[in-house]
Amino acid sequence: MSCSSSSGSEEDDEGFDSYRKGGYHAVRVADQFGGGRYIAQRKLGWGQFSTVWLAYDTKTSSFVALKIQKSAAQFVQAALHEIDFLSSIADHDPSNSKFVIQLIDNFKHTGPNGQHLCMVLEFLGDSLLRLIKYNRYKGLPLNKVREICKCILIGLDYLHTDLGIIHSDLKPENILLCSTIDPAKDPLRSGLSPILERPEGNPNGGVSSLIEKRLKRRARSAVAKISGRRGSMGGSGDIAKNDRNINGIDVRCKIVDFGSACWADKQFAEEIQTRQYRAPEVILTSGYSFSVDMWSFACIAFELATGDMLFTPKGGQGFSEDEDHLALMMELLGKMPRKIAIGGGQSKDFFDRHGDLKRIRRLKFCPLDKLLTDRYKFSVKDAQEFSEFLQPLFDFAPEKRPTARKCLEHPWLNCMESPPNETAKEKVDDVGMSNLEIRVGK
Repeated sequence: MSCSSSSGSEEDDEGFDSYRKGGYHAVRVADQFGGGRYIAQRKLGWGQFSTVWLAYDTKTSSFVALKIQKSAAQFVQAALHEIDFLSSIADHDPSNSKFVIQLIDNFKHTGPNGQHLCMVLEFLGDSLLRLIKYNRYKGLPLNKVREICKCILIGLDYLHTDLGIIHSDLKPENILLCSTIDPAKDPLRSGLSPILERPEGNPNGGVSSLIEKRLKRRARSAVAKISGRRGSMGGSGDIAKNDRNINGIDVRCKIVDFGSACWADKQFAEEIQTRQYRAPEVILTSGYSFSVDMWSFACIAFELATGDMLFTPKGGQGFSEDEDHLALMMELLGKMPRKIAIGGGQSKDFFDRHGDLKRIRRLKFCPLDKLLTDRYKFSVKDAQEFSEFLQPLFDFAPEKRPTARKCLEHPWLNCMESPPNETAKEKVDDVGMSNLEIRVGK
């Protein structure tokens, strides 16, 4: 759970049941935290471990994200783990220039359900996943992809080289834009005045708002159905919906959510990473290092450029999701070298002694550049250049994958030529980000 303006689920809420001993803390608008320094404004989102609120910092006269952890012991321990990493990140980046989320403060807050650890983080915008959805899964212009990749790589180089931290759960949800897609949701750009006193007529605060939220959602659903019927009768309601301009969106972004992070020399778990972004060595339990983040990064870059996840494995009759995942990798990248295939703790579950999959025998090979041209209609030039950037990051041998610092030197990342289908306006909009300074040294 991060500090996004739109984190958490859009369709569901956290439910009443978790507002109990050991669970969430019920927050009301204008509730005070941190000895009165932080005043709750509105809920930004929720996760399995916490809720996140927009708060006003009375000391600095700024808006921040207030993350309030559940109070049970395991959630407190998880928060302490994350604070450890966030504190190190903030201590070594006082200029806040490394494209990684900044921790501002942390403290304990006692409520009816127990004692909750709270983190105060800088307020950020929407996730890359939200950006992909906003663009209707069509794939972003390549110049936008380049600028996003630069930010992520600068952040990864800082984490890996300067701090020795493996993020271990890099995915679009865990990278947030520095500002919101919709200016109205940004407290600064929208000119939001802070709420300093509790509004009248809502004594039950956060929990009662769940009921209101459900009622509003049902009303919106009913209106949407009516609007849909009207649209099918020749209305023009879809014009505005389809007219989404992505060119004016600031795509600077930061890496967030260090709940699963580890030190390279002190790892906590064998199974890491969200499924679709998981590196082969994690599936095979062959040991891992910084290069797992680089594999995930390459998956994210592909998703930004195409709108689709690169690997979406599914279990089938006689084979597991893991084996399907390995098969999908080999269909794209070629046969896994035998030494790597049989070298992991779980290798015998998937491979025979020759390094062939036991249960999935027929593979349909399609290299990355061909996939980009055939399915996603990239030009041959764009497909070749993008593939040359990504391909080394998908090496089955983790030690052969380039580092974040090495990637920052790649010609594709520093080429600002616009694809043929981009308009002149897109080129103008991209000029500001093309001058993004790449600083990879300490």
